Amino acid sequence: MNNHLTNLFQHQSYHKNNFFLIAGPCVVENEEMVDEIAERVSTISKKLGIPYLFKASYKKANRTSGSSFTGIGDEAALQLIHAAGKKYNLPTTTDIHTAEEAHIAAQYVDVLQIPAFLCRQTDLLLAAAATGKIVNVKKGQFVSGPSMKFAVDKIKQAGNDKVWLTERGNSFGYQDLIVDYRNIPWMKEHGVPVIMDCTHSLQQPNQTSGITGGNPQLIETIAKAAIATGADGLFIETHPNPAVAKSDGANMLQLDLLETLLEKLVALRKSI
Repeated sequence: MNNHLTNLFQHQSYHKNNFFLIAGPCVVENEEMVDEIAERVSTISKKLGIPYLFKASYKKANRTSGSSFTGIGDEAALQLIHAAGKKYNLPTTTDIHTAEEAHIAAQYVDVLQIPAFLCRQTDLLLAAAATGKIVNVKKGQFVSGPSMKFAVDKIKQAGNDKVWLTERGNSFGYQDLIVDYRNIPWMKEHGVPVIMDCTHSLQQPNQTSGITGGNPQLIETIAKAAIATGADGLFIETHPNPAVAKSDGANMLQLDLLETLLEKLVALRKSI
């Protein structure tokens, strides 16, 4: 691990050369759900020696339908994310959508996530860089791995060298995504940790219902291929009952299935 990764996970015990995990619900729904997921994933990660970072969106700004759930309130949700991190001694992350949000969210989390649709927004990248936090930029569905160099350059030129990149698939027609695994080694050439988003890469966007679909049965396939092609970390959204999740339930992993999946992935990582 590079220095800022080591510092981020300094309070955790993990196996040398293991991948790290970003996992949690799509969005904060309530305190009980946040606590249940943080506790369960933390326990599993400790058992398997995986460095773990808790993720939850404090609000969902990119919604297909105006009637979709967006959150319980910004400050309330940020406080719950922060509390979960403190209770289970975990670093935390959430996504931001405007330059103004960067400073606000940075008071509660350790890593600021830039949504894929916003990966070219210069003012947003510079505002995130100015906080001094790690900035995890999701590769846009319309962007190639090599072209993500420019997002990295913007952040580093602003004086922040703590940059991650996340692969999450490319648009394939109007209602599907496809993962080009060449993007993992290509983005690693930028000298930053590269993460595979194993759940959003299986989305089926732009459904006529106004609710994004997905193929969660392929999460294991996406994750295994990412490990095999050199991903440093995995991003997995998980929920106790995805069928009733208030956001992105169609592509989240059921919480009870996470441990078995991670056991397979740890074994695969060791083998290569």
